Amino acid sequence: MAQVTGLGGVFLKFQQPEAMRTWYKDVLGMQPNAYGVLFEFNGDTHSKKGYCQLGTFEASSDYFGDPKQQVMLNFRVDDLEALQTQLEAAKVKIVDTIESFSYGKFLHIEDPEGNRIELWEPVDSEFEAVGDAMPMK
Repeated sequence: MAQVTGLGGVFLKFQQPEAMRTWYKDVLGMQPNAYGVLFEFNGDTHSKKGYCQLGTFEASSDYFGDPKQQVMLNFRVDDLEALQTQLEAAKVKIVDTIESFSYGKFLHIEDPEGNRIELWEPVDSEFEAVGDAMPMK
């Protein structure tokens, strides 16, 4: 049987898509392309490379259906405290303070167009310990 193998992308609408690609590159260190920002990953259970796309769409796009629909992105980070310091220096709007849980630390910021972004420093061992027993919502 055919099946879904992972996240293929997240798509957002922007007033200035090209400027936003530059912001994601300059502020968060992400690698942009003509369609947005491309991620490469390789999981433990698959031998092929996979990619996750952050798409930058025109605000007038009807690709999302309801024009009021919004999405919040969650980006994994390796050192949230250090990144917060960098973001403060870059004058990025920080929405709250770092919150810590057994499965990681979280911080919310906004991009220049007011889109909220969640930054997550994960504790992957919490998920590995639970494995397939993790409850579904």
